[in-house]
Amino acid sequence: MIDRIAEGLLVAVREAAQVAVKTPDDYEARATLMWAGSLSHNGLTGTGRQSDFASHKIEHELGGMFDVAHGAGLCAVWGSWARYVYKTNPARFAQFAVRVFDVPENFYDVEATALKGIEAWEDWCHKIGMPINLHELGIDPTDDQIKEMAEKCVATGGGTVGFFQPLNKDDIINIYKMSK
Repeated sequence: MIDRIAEGLLVAVREAAQVAVKTPDDYEARATLMWAGSLSHNGLTGTGRQSDFASHKIEHELGGMFDVAHGAGLCAVWGSWARYVYKTNPARFAQFAVRVFDVPENFYDVEATALKGIEAWEDWCHKIGMPINLHELGIDPTDDQIKEMAEKCVATGGGTVGFFQPLNKDDIINIYKMSK
């Protein structure tokens, strides 16, 4: 049930964001986005499970160093994070692809379905004018800056972030580099 609630929120956001970008004064689209945001952040979608906010922590360091908007930063790193971790549970990413982005399920190749879902996410980001990498975000961190961000990212988590696939400093460095 919780998966379906989370997926429903994602579908609602996917649809409403496209309307709001084209028609900024559309009250229903904006209300849907606000309501979905409230439901997404009240703990409901994490009921009965450990939430994984690794991509958020990775983005927080971008925002702290480069003063980028959180949503834009998330869009810029999420695809690289997803490609880095999806093999931990490709069926989970395939479920996201099928249920949120209507990607046709490939029963013979779950990984292909998962990757198509990540691509669908990035296509959607472009449809609403969001970046899908650091270049599109307008930043080009140096290797030293990437290392600093990665170190800060894991500083409070006992050396790792995330629960889906715990990521150490080197993993985060790789994700930032993939995001360039």
